[in-house]
Formats: sequence, structure tokens, C-alpha cells
Amino acid sequence: MKPLCLLLLLASATAATPLGSSGGERHPDPAPRAPATAASPTEEKSRFAMLDDVRLLANGLLQLGQSLREFVHKTKGQINDILQKLNIFDRSFYQLSVVTSEIKEEEEELKKTTSFLKANNEEIRNLSLEINSKINGILQERTQLQSKVGNLEERLKGLSQSFMPVDQLVEISTLKEVIESQEKTITNLLEAVKEQHDQLDNQKTKIINLEEKLSYDSFQDTVDKPMDFEPAAPDMFEYLTGNSTDLDVNDLPMDCSELFNKGETKSGIYVIKPNQSEPFNAYCEMGSDGGSTVIQRRADDLVDFDKTWEEYERGFGDLEKDFWLGLKKIQSFTQQGVYILRIDLDDWKEGKHWAEYRFSLEGASKGYTLHVSHFSGDLADAMANRTGTRFSTKDRNDVNHRNSNCSRRHAGGWWFNACRENSLNGRYLWLRAKGRSMRRKGIYWKPGTGPSYSLKMTKISIRPDPNAQSFN
Repeated sequence: MKPLCLLLLLASATAATPLGSSGGERHPDPAPRAPATAASPTEEKSRFAMLDDVRLLANGLLQLGQSLREFVHKTKGQINDILQKLNIFDRSFYQLSVVTSEIKEEEEELKKTTSFLKANNEEIRNLSLEINSKINGILQERTQLQSKVGNLEERLKGLSQSFMPVDQLVEISTLKEVIESQEKTITNLLEAVKEQHDQLDNQKTKIINLEEKLSYDSFQDTVDKPMDFEPAAPDMFEYLTGNSTDLDVNDLPMDCSELFNKGETKSGIYVIKPNQSEPFNAYCEMGSDGGSTVIQRRADDLVDFDKTWEEYERGFGDLEKDFWLGLKKIQSFTQQGVYILRIDLDDWKEGKHWAEYRFSLEGASKGYTLHVSHFSGDLADAMANRTGTRFSTKDRNDVNHRNSNCSRRHAGGWWFNACRENSLNGRYLWLRAKGRSMRRKGIYWKPGTGPSYSLKMTKISIRPDPNAQSFN
């Protein structure tokens, strides 16, 4: 702004002082002058003063141009920052709109189900009122009939003391038959009323069950629950004794990492024996940098992971396909040192992600309590809040948990800390699950309040941590 002010001052000074003028007012000459043959000293001085003004003006223009260029660059930078913030806002608004649409769809389904239940409740209530009114009418008729029967019995007693005409005897027998038929009708009506009451109670029980199920699961599965298909032999997850294998028990490796160090480079099923444990079969995954023991793998829906505590403790599935190695076996590894827990996940967009923790697992008396630390990987940390959490299944929940129904709301056993957190042992769902209740029963990785979706493949493996002397 300073060069611009200087330029304006120079322009005003130049306009006030004409070229060749000394600064005074111009008066007409009293007489014509003789033509000058040479420039006077005053004229030369005025000409040199104009050159200085031009130079000063040019310098001011250059400074003005430089200031304008800096202002333009600064303005461009501010515009770029504004555009970046607008792009971030657009992405956030789009994600929010997607979540809002899903919530609206779920609310509409809940409203439909609620209205249907209300209509059923109204019909049942009307039916109950109608049945009660009929019962009251029947009881009143029964009372009247009983009173009539009593009167007839009194009359019969009186008539029995004397001779009665034949027509009266016929009338009495007719009345007895009518009374007996009415009693049969009343008995049948009471039985029908009882059956209707039983049906009404059954319908009320069904409605209560539906309401409870609605609170846990808003939408029902459209696909039947897959059958548990375990082609592996039943003894694949049993501990091996010395008589069941020809190998020397003392020569068995304590994990797949030791097997790799002995020269084995092919992945497959091997017999291993951790310290303080009997030998058992395990799947070893051999890579270029070492061997890892796979403790869980999910790639399809052939194995049902909604198992009991005993099955999760023992292990189940097919060691060459989908399986869970067993809590007791996993805990035996951590008794002999510090191990790294690696989690590999594939989503339905062909994206591959991983996470690693230093972990330890307590024994059965502590509910196989999980401890993790030293997180690394390209996934968001969704296991940090699981430290100190016990393992839970559908038939055995952590009694100290604030919400002990997580295993019931989800499918499969896991270290549940909050019912909306991640679970890698849930039901295998093809592509993205529709509805909140279906998503929370699937396999998903959900850090905190971030987005979650069902996964295509999961694999959990362990290997010793060579850089750690203790867990902490």
C-alpha cells in the first residue's frame, strides 16, 4: 500500500506543476520575446527534475507489482486451504448421510414390527374381553339353572309325599332331561373357554418372546443357519499321548518357530509340544522370516463358530481350513515366553490389513483373561481396551461384565468388553450385512465409534517375540 500512496502523491505533484513551469502563475507577456537560441539553465533544471520523477514513479510501480503478486499468491493459498476443508466436509457429510439412511431404514422396520405387535395385542385384548363376557353370561345362566333345579327338587320332594298325576311325572322327566342336556352344554362351553384361555396364554407368551427378541435382534435372518460341517477327524484337536505317535516326545518342537529354525520351510499340520503341555496338532505357517502358529482362521461359512465354552477351550473345525485351536493350547504358548499376536484381515473390497500386539493369556481359573500391549499395524487399534477382559461364550459369560448378554447378542466366543466392539469369531456373513442386528452378529473389526463391516477373511497367528524379556 505504501508504493500506491507514493504513486498518487507523485501524480498529483506532476499535475500541479506543468512541464517547463517554475511553479508560479502564468501572465501574458507585455511584449513578444526574441526567439531563444539556447536553453536556459532553468529549463535544463526542470527537464532533469522530470526524469527523477519518472524514475521514482517506475520504482513505485515495480514495488506495487511485487506487492500485488505476493497478495495473489497468498490469496491462492487461502483458497486452496478452503477447498481442502470443503472436500473434507463433503466426505464427512456423505459418510454421515450413509449412516443416517441406514438408521432410518432400521427405524422403519422397527416401526412396522411394533405396529404389527400392537395390532395383535389389540385383537387379543378384544378377544379376551369377549371371552370374559361370555364366561360371565354362562356363569349367570348356570346359577339360574341351579336355582331352578333346586326349586324342582323341592317340588319333587313335596310331590313324592302324595300321588302325582301322570302328566306331572312326564313333565318332571322332561325337565330332568332338559337340565341334563343344559349341564352337558355348560360343561362343553367351559372346556371350550378353557382351551381358548390356553391359546390366549400361548399367544401372549409368543408376543412377549417376540418383544424380547425385538430388543436384541430387530431383523430376522433370511438364510437358514449353516450346518456345522467339520470334515476333520474328531481326534485332530485331542492331545496326543506317547502311544499315539511314533515321534520322540522330547524331540518335538515347542512351537512352529522352533520347527522353522530346525529347517522346516513347508506350511502344514505338525505335532508340537509347548512346555507344561501334552503334544497336539497345530497348523504351522512358514514364511521367509520364520514360522508362526495359526490359532484361528475364517474363510467361509462351513464351520459354525457359535460354540460352547468347552468347545472353545478344546478347539474345533478343520486345521487346514477354518478352525479355532483352543484356549488351553493357546495359553500353553504364553507360559513359555512372550509372544506376538498377529491379526490379518481381508475385506470385501480386496483390501488387506494387519495388526500386531504383544500378548499374554491367563489360565482357565481366570477365564483366560487377555492382556495386550505394544500395538502396531495399518489397522486402527481395536484391542487395547480388551486388556484384563475374560473370554465369553453363549453358555458362559464374564460375571463381572456390566452387560453379560454380549455373547447372546453376538454369535461366537470372544473377549467381549462392549457389545458394539469387534468380534472375529462371529457368524460368517457374505458381503455387507444389512441391518445393525446382522452386522453385530458377523465378523467385524470396530475400533471405538468408528465404522464397522463384515470381513471376508480372518487369520490369527502367534510367534515368539525375540526382543522381549518380559510382557511389560
